[in-house]
Amino acid sequence: MRMAVMEVIRKRRSIRKYKPTEIPREHLIEILEAGRLAPSAGNRQPWKFIVVRGPEQKRRLAEAARGQMFIADAAAVIVALAEPETSPRWCDKDVMIAMENMVLAAAELGYGSCYIGAFEEEEVKRLLKIPDGLRVVILLPIGVPDESPPQRPRKGLDEVFFGEEYGKPLVP
Repeated sequence: MRMAVMEVIRKRRSIRKYKPTEIPREHLIEILEAGRLAPSAGNRQPWKFIVVRGPEQKRRLAEAARGQMFIADAAAVIVALAEPETSPRWCDKDVMIAMENMVLAAAELGYGSCYIGAFEEEEVKRLLKIPDGLRVVILLPIGVPDESPPQRPRKGLDEVFFGEEYGKPLVP
């Protein structure tokens, strides 16, 4: 049964423990399609993605991600690349919008994921034969969760939203 968007957002957690279960092809394609459909500045779509499913390659990526070995246990790792030449100012932001679409699509389908920003970019580029003109923005392991972390604390609306100017309370 599918969840409403806000339900998916509320239930999503960063998952660092995965069951040894594959993601069916149709689910993987749906997750990737969510990223492909993301908005981007000027519709430039300054992104490329590499889907890594091979056990040895996932292990190498985990090592390149400063030894975060749980990454190798995920069914797949999506490596998000930015094309600075296509959109110099917005490429990283656009890639992250596409990745969030994938994170939410995965969560809706019952999969867990975890943004990985700690990695040795040059090592990831070497492992995956990524051309020099591209930047590695984020690694995203996705798989069947083998944990159910509690919700982490969030700041209140009044701490992060203001009305009309900084510091002025938002009156809805």
